[in-house]
Amino acid sequence: MEKIIPFNKDIDFKTDIYEINSISLENDLSLKEENVIKGTFYVTGTYKMTSSSTLLDEFNLKLPFEINIGSKYNTEKVKVDINDFYYEIKNNKTLSVSIEVIIQNLEEKEEILMPKEKKEEIEDRSEEIKEQINKKNIIKEETKTENIIPSIFDSIETDEDYATYKVHIVTENDTIDSIIQKYEVSLSSLEDYNTLSDLKIGDKVIIPYNENK
Repeated sequence: MEKIIPFNKDIDFKTDIYEINSISLENDLSLKEENVIKGTFYVTGTYKMTSSSTLLDEFNLKLPFEINIGSKYNTEKVKVDINDFYYEIKNNKTLSVSIEVIIQNLEEKEEILMPKEKKEEIEDRSEEIKEQINKKNIIKEETKTENIIPSIFDSIETDEDYATYKVHIVTENDTIDSIIQKYEVSLSSLEDYNTLSDLKIGDKVIIPYNENK
């Protein structure tokens, strides 16, 4: 099972935005404890303030992201990636960023059914324990933690559950050579993830992680 979570953010610039010349997205999203996916989107690029501008201004945006996917899912094999990324300039002042986060390998936990008699026995026992606690009016911290069932997420290595690539949106001034030079990757690496024969403005290029950077 997979779920797509939309993320939208409008960022007001202090200057006018005439044209985005380059833009890319990185992230460090990962699965945290208690079924929470958390991290930051890093949106960077360059833009022109006016049509006649010869200089390019840079922008570097950090957009925090957090979502609770609920406790009904088994997340041992969950993977978090970017499904889509696009942007829009509004009123020459605002950059509207839209990101789709895809959560893969979600599995609903199986509901364990027990005989009615056993369930009633447990409920009766629970009520009895509650009454004893109320009479004593003492709740010790070690008693509360002693009977907690160990979490299935205790052994998850969350560091491996984030995307290890960047997303670059092709702009008017981009060439394959300029993209290779900017991200310091090889042509063969790009070809492993993309079809480069017919790149157009607005196309998305996946930039593989460069271990040497």
